[in-house]
Formats: sequence, structure tokens, C-alpha cells
Amino acid sequence: MAEDPFSGFKAAQRESWGLFLPVETFTTPPAAVLVRHAGIQAGDRVLDVGCGTGVATLSAAARGAIAKGLDLSPALLERARDNAELAGLAIEFTEGDVENLPYRDAEFDVVTSQFGHMFAPRPERAVSEMLRVLRPGGTLAFSTWPPEMFMGRMFALVGRYAPPVEGAAPPLLWGRPDTILERLGDHVKDVVFERGLALTPALSPQHFRIFMESSAAPLVKVVESTKDDPARLAGFRAELDSLISLYLHDNQLHQHFLCTRATKV
Repeated sequence: MAEDPFSGFKAAQRESWGLFLPVETFTTPPAAVLVRHAGIQAGDRVLDVGCGTGVATLSAAARGAIAKGLDLSPALLERARDNAELAGLAIEFTEGDVENLPYRDAEFDVVTSQFGHMFAPRPERAVSEMLRVLRPGGTLAFSTWPPEMFMGRMFALVGRYAPPVEGAAPPLLWGRPDTILERLGDHVKDVVFERGLALTPALSPQHFRIFMESSAAPLVKVVESTKDDPARLAGFRAELDSLISLYLHDNQLHQHFLCTRATKV
């Protein structure tokens, strides 16, 4: 098999996303929204792709599903296993890549991803693999960040200061319904979209920025790449603080997300 041209990019993701551990605090409530949107029921065989610390995987298992989780990051998987043990849930977590899933064809009734698969550099491969392991008539459901809302605008800002890897598809396109419909194509039917809102406590734009600079890999990359250019780093922080202030109300940052559900043909 030919070497993956994005192997270096994925290796960097594997390491950097380990910092994401504290962010599970504000991704936990949206996980319940995704699981409900997916219509997961007891006995369903569920794969959670890009599972991170397992918040969506555990939410599915708590409904009685037979859930498995997959992620690139060993550090996040370690937390996911701890979370499952604490909750008394038997869940299999595997280190792996959404572009090359280590599962059989049609193995699952439901495939989910909460803000995970969107970071795969080749959307067509991610879609092909998620649908391959999903049985005909099964449900594909995922959450993404709309480009016009806070997280989308933040990632766009990050991209201006730390350009993305050449050839990798921008994650934010996964937040556009028209792009989702195009990528899923005629492999699915009955596509349903639902908007949701995640709220994160924050005392000020600066408080939230500092939190993200230590836990969100894209922001960590910007800080690292501009550390020798204080003026550029200060400019980035000023722009980010200004953006955060637009969505910070009553000590809560409002982060809108998009849930998608579709049935495999």
C-alpha cells in the first residue's frame, strides 16, 4: 500500500489533540443532542468516529447501545476509557484513522462523529469509510461547526495566522448543509439538519482565549508559530478577543453547532 501523503499531518494531530482533555466539559451536553438526533436505541451497534474523550460514545452506551469509539489520540482514548470505567460502561476504544477504519463492512447500525471526522484531510475518504462500515438502512449522524458562527469564525481567523496543510480540505466546509449534501451524495437519503447551542462559562474574552490557547490544537499552533513575533501574536489575540466578545453573554460563550442525520441507501 502506498504511503499516506498526510501521514505527517496525522502524526501531528495525534500528538496535539491530546491537549483537548479539558474541552470535554463543554462538548458533553452537545453529545447528548447528537445521540438524540441520531435516534440511537438500546441494542444498536454504534461506532463513534473521532470520539475524543468518549462523551458521545458514553452517551450512546448509556442508552443501551453496543458502542465502540475510535480516535487518533492515545491521550484522549486513555481519558475515554477512564470515563467509561467510572460510568460502569463496557466500551471498546481503538486508536485509528477515519480514512482507514479497522472494521468490517456493514458492521454498525449507527455511525456518529462529534466534531471529529471534519478534521480528516480528505472528506471523500472519510465519507466512504464511515458509509462502508454502516449497514444499508443504517444511520450516519454527526455534529460540525457552521462557518458563519463563533467556532467557524474562530477557525477562519486561526487559518489566517497559521495556514492549513496544503491539500487538506478545510474542516469548516463540513458546517455547510450544501457541502454536506454534495459530499454524501446519492449514497444516503432522508437527510435532516438540526441546529444546537453549546454554552461555555467564561468571565471574559481573555479568560476563554487563555483556556483555548492551552487546550485547542489549532490555537496552540498559532501561539507556537508566532512566539518570535510579539506584534503578530498580539494582533491575533486582539482579533480573537474581539470575536469572542460578540458571542459572550451573561458569562457564557454561545457556540452554535449543526447536527446532520442521514440514512444509508
